[in-house]
Amino acid sequence: MNTGTLSTLTIDAQHMPEQDPAACPEVYSPSQTATSADIANDSSLFTQGYWQISALKTSQLAAIHAHIDNKTKPQGALGQLEDLARQLAQIQQGTSHSATKIQINKPVMLVFAGDHGIARNGISIAPPEVTQQMVLNFLNGGAAINCFCRTLGWNMKVIDAGILQPITPSSDSQSSDMLIEQRIGHGTADFACQPAMKEAQAEQALALGAKVAAEHIAQGSNVLAFGEMGIGNTSSASALLSLICGLSPERTTGKGTGINDEQLAKKVQLICDALERVNKTHGTKAFTPKIALTEVGGFEIAQIVGAMLATAAAGKSILVDGFIVSVAALIAVRIAPRAQEYMLFAHCSAEHAHQQVLAQLDARPLLSLGLRLGEGTGAALALPLLQAAASFYNDMATFESANVTV
Repeated sequence: MNTGTLSTLTIDAQHMPEQDPAACPEVYSPSQTATSADIANDSSLFTQGYWQISALKTSQLAAIHAHIDNKTKPQGALGQLEDLARQLAQIQQGTSHSATKIQINKPVMLVFAGDHGIARNGISIAPPEVTQQMVLNFLNGGAAINCFCRTLGWNMKVIDAGILQPITPSSDSQSSDMLIEQRIGHGTADFACQPAMKEAQAEQALALGAKVAAEHIAQGSNVLAFGEMGIGNTSSASALLSLICGLSPERTTGKGTGINDEQLAKKVQLICDALERVNKTHGTKAFTPKIALTEVGGFEIAQIVGAMLATAAAGKSILVDGFIVSVAALIAVRIAPRAQEYMLFAHCSAEHAHQQVLAQLDARPLLSLGLRLGEGTGAALALPLLQAAASFYNDMATFESANVTV
């Protein structure tokens, strides 16, 4: 990754334009999805070549398998934990670690927050102002993600990627240290009627996400988890999934954190309106990640994409949370397919579209707890599984060392 270019990307617009009062179209007709050639013609941060992500090395894979199989257990008896240990060992063998040791160093939970213009249409259980209120709750240590991070040993940071109004943290040093301000704007535009953001803002979002990931990696973190907060961001994630994969909104849209049937029907219709608008704007042009994020994305989602790509480029582990973060992971993989080799999928949420994303990525999540909160909660809960995988890989006796004969 050419980190020298990250600081040079700037944008002029901090405020999105006023909403277009014209009525939105009502018909959706999916266009084609992007090919690798389409993405190669995209701008710099949206190309695989920019990130220079290395494929996982296979030179020690046989040794990793043997190391696991020689533990005092039947082969495969630890189930998915063995797969997890293999992936962690393979990721870390490309750095300074050997294939015989897994380290979980300074795990950090990065929670990105942003507001969405689509939320003004009353398709969420809460008004847009709740995004800011929840960010303050994070900073005061009162949310579910705070509880899990404290209990399980995560360092937690909250990134204001572009909520409606800036946060003024309290004088308490802990809350001040937790907040990272890298605002792209005062929330996105209502994508049902106009692009959610400008192309320059989408590029800047990737750059800023990469920057915050790189900073924590430089501080010694080798496991980075990603969470999100933003009223309306399930609508953005559903629209992104429809555009990227050519799926109908009925298949990609759910009740989020608990909307009713009437709100769900309205949510589906607004996404249909948005996708028809995008089709009219771009014709038969394939929907590249840049087009998708610009048209229907969120500032926090785009920053997560950049952070994931930077994490993979640095050879570190990415712990993926629920539906919205998984959509960001899908976009990152469409930009740079090798990024998926560094991704660990924490859980399958209660949002039915999350299964669609996991299927697109052929991903096997670690947990299935019926969560539908977001914030990074599922990823936080998966950390003990990573630690358990590292523990048995590092410390469990072999048949030879334990004098066990089979």
